[in-house]
Amino acid sequence: MFSILESLRSALQSIRAHSFRSFLTSLGIIIGVASVIAVVSMVQGLSASISSQFKDMGANGLSIKSYTPFEEALQGKHNVLGLKDYETIIAHIDDISHVSPQFGPFGQFGTTVRHAGQSAFTQVRAVTSAYEKANQVFPATGRFISGSDDVSRRRVCFIGAKVLENLKLSGSPIGQFIEVGDEWFKIIGVGEERGETLGMSRDDYILIPFSVGMAIAGNDSRLDINISFTVNEIEQLEIVQGRLNSLLRNTHRLKPGQANDFKVETSQEMTETFNAIIAMMTMVLGGIVGVSLLVGGIGIMNIMLVSVTERTREIGICKALGAQRHHILLQFLLEATLLSVLGGLIGLVLGYALGFGASRMIPDFPDAVVPWWAVLMAFGFSSMVGIVFGIMPAAKAANLNPIDALRYE
Repeated sequence: MFSILESLRSALQSIRAHSFRSFLTSLGIIIGVASVIAVVSMVQGLSASISSQFKDMGANGLSIKSYTPFEEALQGKHNVLGLKDYETIIAHIDDISHVSPQFGPFGQFGTTVRHAGQSAFTQVRAVTSAYEKANQVFPATGRFISGSDDVSRRRVCFIGAKVLENLKLSGSPIGQFIEVGDEWFKIIGVGEERGETLGMSRDDYILIPFSVGMAIAGNDSRLDINISFTVNEIEQLEIVQGRLNSLLRNTHRLKPGQANDFKVETSQEMTETFNAIIAMMTMVLGGIVGVSLLVGGIGIMNIMLVSVTERTREIGICKALGAQRHHILLQFLLEATLLSVLGGLIGLVLGYALGFGASRMIPDFPDAVVPWWAVLMAFGFSSMVGIVFGIMPAAKAANLNPIDALRYE
């Protein structure tokens, strides 16, 4: 223990005596750790934000959409989920509520909306009154689309806060008319603000009654709709999901072993899929910026080799006074490890500051989050770099012949 403490004291003294050189030696580690922590903190902050948004969808929510395998898509095939599927689900699946079909009557990406000389491009979806609770979309002002709006085919719309901003609607928007595509609609409600996801606004949308959307689309038989609903008892979620799979496979006459031409997803599954993507992204980005840690390690090894050369006579004196090989090895190895760990500590603080600052500079980007494993990774990897790249200089110092070392000029 005394040997370790004495070696640690000697290493700290050497670092302090050459403070500027020590800083430059650790600079590669500082930059490497700071880069990794900055990237990880921003990605994890984004992950936490989107995960919370998925939770807002409700743990008992299910959504169904059409799915075309990549091989079939290359052949020009496009599977659809139609109104007959919606009617089949209503008729045969129990223990569900707020079943809402939806589709884009002006196309998948939306259309141009206009008001008083202002125009903007936004997503337009035709929905039923059940969409409100199935997708957790509630009005901040006004009201949501009602069943009577759908039955009467009223030209009314429910808009997101971003549309309100883009069209620069002055005064109360309720009761005002906007042009959606080539159709005029009366605003009956404005949704609560939900912020952004991956730089895209969740408030840039217009909802119209489903029957009105059908009239605009011309009752296209190849209409592709999405269906969302909630399961009454969350314990029945997997059972309902299994029944849906069986029902739609029978309806679509799919043979055993044939892939589904639809997807049934829960908010939990979407969260897990997103988390898997985030984890892969974190590994790739972390690996790319982590290359600088290896460069920093080579820098430490280079400076430590120079230090061994500079202190050759000192090593000879120590050995002449009785210092053993392991004493010299421990001293130089501790010095290399300390340089790396101190660089890792500075890089950790700097990386969090960079990640937090960058997230604040990007509009509506969630705050950076540094997970505990990232802190352990920073210290662990920087310590490993110090040990690995410090072994060669330490071994060179420990293997010096005391007589040759004393003769060194």
